[in-house]
Amino acid sequence: MFNTSISLETLNSWGKGNMVEHVGIEFIELTADYIKAKMPVDHRTKQPFGLLHGGASVVLAETMGSIASALSVENPNNQTGVGVEINANHLKSARGGFVIGTCTALRIGRTLHVYDIKIHDEEENLICASRLTVAILQR
Repeated sequence: MFNTSISLETLNSWGKGNMVEHVGIEFIELTADYIKAKMPVDHRTKQPFGLLHGGASVVLAETMGSIASALSVENPNNQTGVGVEINANHLKSARGGFVIGTCTALRIGRTLHVYDIKIHDEEENLICASRLTVAILQR
């Protein structure tokens, strides 16, 4: 389902100079069936009370789904994906370390993709469950 000919180094280079770099997201695994990325729980991603900010979880989820779309379109030179809807259920808090997101496709259509993104802490506790819908547009 996902184009695995692109290296993790290339995926991580796409995040330079934008939100991905700012919050410290790093892609750590790419297979045909899923993508994994990690994000630190630190001063960039915590809310004022010391917990992982829900918005940071959503940034991780949307980043992963957007990359998944880029790796799933038929012709990346002529097509691009844009997020049209995201939801997130924040199920448990995180105070430090890293959170790890796993993105899988629920549906890869010609004009619409839907992704499931689960975010866990380093002890495998489910922190956030998110779903992203991406519209595929012609460039």
